[in-house]
Amino acid sequence: MAVKSHRVFVIAVCLAAFCLSICAQTEKTVTVRMLDNRTGLLIASSNYLVRINHQQEDHGDWIVKNEDGSGNLTLPANAELVSIHATYEAATLIYVNCDADKDRGSAEHAPSQDRWYPVATILTSGVVAPNNCVGKKVPEKLQVIAKPGEFVFFVRPLSSREKLKE
Repeated sequence: MAVKSHRVFVIAVCLAAFCLSICAQTEKTVTVRMLDNRTGLLIASSNYLVRINHQQEDHGDWIVKNEDGSGNLTLPANAELVSIHATYEAATLIYVNCDADKDRGSAEHAPSQDRWYPVATILTSGVVAPNNCVGKKVPEKLQVIAKPGEFVFFVRPLSSREKLKE
């Protein structure tokens, strides 16, 4: 009887260890690069707002800034879609993401409308969000390629008029 209960205990411990290792492996890590819409230069921010799966809750602590100014985003296993914004001026203003900038003023798309990107695509091939803040002819310095596991997006600060509306 004691041998049987010992076996059950050992099996339970092994299963628990296996489940913990599976959970740790299912987290998804993405490199995030936020670029200035005019210069293409990396903007080093530590004030990101991350949302997943069309949920309303922002996660400001999921991105850890790297030495080069990019960030490492650790997503939970259930993350299928991601939307990222960033703040500036002591976190009181939110950068305008240029993937949605052409939608300003349309009834269908509010200026704060989130664009959602598939995490699986980011992990397998990388994603560069569109830079709609520039004209149709994108300068060469703004033509960026993302590596697998990398999400790149362009931003601009709010205009004076947009700041007044805030």
